[in-house]
Amino acid sequence: MVKIPEQFSLLYSAEDIDRRVTELADEIGQAYAGKMLHLVGVLKGAAVFLSDLARKLPIPTTFDFLAVASYGDATESSGVVRMIKDLDDPVESRDVMIIEDIVDTGLTLKYIEELLRSRKVASLTKCAFLDRPDRRKVKVTMDYVGFTIPNRYVVGYGLDFEQKWRHLPAIYAIN
Repeated sequence: MVKIPEQFSLLYSAEDIDRRVTELADEIGQAYAGKMLHLVGVLKGAAVFLSDLARKLPIPTTFDFLAVASYGDATESSGVVRMIKDLDDPVESRDVMIIEDIVDTGLTLKYIEELLRSRKVASLTKCAFLDRPDRRKVKVTMDYVGFTIPNRYVVGYGLDFEQKWRHLPAIYAIN
């Protein structure tokens, strides 16, 4: 059992997360009934969410990952987004859904959205496990959101602080 530091406070339990991911999968499954959906996960944080979501989706899916950086090891976005790993497969003419762990300033998501639209996808939607709209620097519209959170730094369920705490099954705010 992992000892949770005193400065962490629980926001969402593993049970809360499982319930919400199931609800999202049902919503997405209804919207894409009869279609093949290509999930594009943003590494590293979205890997856990994408995996859980893909297993619960009632429709056929494929997925790929890309990696971009705007944080490094900091808790504040630098505002500059740079590509670290591009997609392995083409997305032209595919129904694509961007899967994010958290949408914060919106800069990373806007960059990825513009990149994928330039590749002539058939459709593009956006799904984030967590949305922190109080910190937006650019306008982004979300199609699917797990939880909307206040302006607090969070860890667990794929989200990290200095590459630690991704393994926690729940979401914690760092006080």
